[in-house]
Amino acid sequence: MSHSRSAPIPLASMRSQGLTGAITMPGDKSISHRALMFGAMAQGETIISGLLEGEDVLATGRAMAQLGAKIEKRGNYWHVEGVGVGNFKQPSEPLDFGNAGTGVRLAMGLVGTYPFVSRYEGDASLSVRPMNRVLNPLREIGVEVVEEQPGGKLPIALKGPANPAPIHYKTPMASAQVKSAIMLAGLIIPGTTTVIEEVHTRDHTEKMLQGFGAKVDVTTDADGVRTIKVEGLPDLRGQEVLVPGDPSSAAFPMVAALIVPGSDLTIENVLMNPTRTGLITSLIEMGGDIELTNQRKSGGEDIADIRVKHSQLKGVTIPAERAASMIDEYPVLAVAASFARGATHMPGIDELRVKESDRLAAVANGLKANGVDCIEGEDFLTVEGMGDQVPGGGMVETHLDHRIAMCFLVMGLAAQNAVKIDDSAMIATSFPSFVPDMTRLGAQFSKPNH
Repeated sequence: MSHSRSAPIPLASMRSQGLTGAITMPGDKSISHRALMFGAMAQGETIISGLLEGEDVLATGRAMAQLGAKIEKRGNYWHVEGVGVGNFKQPSEPLDFGNAGTGVRLAMGLVGTYPFVSRYEGDASLSVRPMNRVLNPLREIGVEVVEEQPGGKLPIALKGPANPAPIHYKTPMASAQVKSAIMLAGLIIPGTTTVIEEVHTRDHTEKMLQGFGAKVDVTTDADGVRTIKVEGLPDLRGQEVLVPGDPSSAAFPMVAALIVPGSDLTIENVLMNPTRTGLITSLIEMGGDIELTNQRKSGGEDIADIRVKHSQLKGVTIPAERAASMIDEYPVLAVAASFARGATHMPGIDELRVKESDRLAAVANGLKANGVDCIEGEDFLTVEGMGDQVPGGGMVETHLDHRIAMCFLVMGLAAQNAVKIDDSAMIATSFPSFVPDMTRLGAQFSKPNH
């Protein structure tokens, strides 16, 4: 399946009446990627419900099929017939991950240690993202990087060693993708692979691998440093996986309901993993009326419904150590901060510069284009809140980034004037039903006149 960039689809959002009703989120992207990968690697059948059917996750599914797994959708369920640990076959074509950074980085760990050559490629946006953070630990295992572009960029080809050795690796940055890649590599290496992380990042890999039957031992010392040990060559068995709603997607209707007067919205079936709830904590500190209801557990993960009502927000300082639990949510937090009273300061967010776009620059430029003052530092953003007087009226460059697109469409729903984005096509990578779902709740969108 080739991915040609289609013509951009500009979109505008304008001041809306209250957003009311209930909305269900698309499945969590992190868990969807892993469900397909772990199902492909396990023996027997894995049945997945609630899978996010965005382009990124489907690219991971195609890659797993190239490695020998059988994957098909029947009704509302995805069935994955796995091959067993260590039994992937050499793919005859490159594994194309489209825009999926999680997919490609995890796959390099999952497949890179096999003693054959595997090739990895992606779209224009993914091809400028650095992969050295994963390549470096793989090199320590003995993986040969047969081909790479300058700066450790895609396309990349890897060849695993005949006798891979387990490593003891301390992650140099807070990254669940790096941690997960090393853990997945360790699954086909005899012995114990150890990863040490000083900052707790999202732990779906640990939880799901245990669910599939892997021996994963996690200890945390007095300073909060986590040591994760993975036993190689486990007997993984197919599972039933229910994918909860994506908290990073829930961020958009949540902020929209806080800033649009008259809103009272319930967002159903959202993943509440403590490593992913930094945004909710921050919005409540800002004065957001947010209530968790119907709290429950599924597959080792916490899930809840979130009820959000329009609120008068105030500016706060977000602690830098919270960044790892909400890195994808800062763009939409910056929009919420625009409608707060007083300044909101967000330190420790340099990781935003290596996402689908330089998100820190893209957010700052989008705010300024819509009349909101902000200060963009190397690793921080300070937004001067304007209460309910955000001018809007600007055109935002999205840089092919789905989160930038959605966060400025949210801004337009409460700004004085319509907010336009240059392209909405890539919203489909993570939240294909965003525009129709939000429209049903009362949001106003239109195709702008050029």
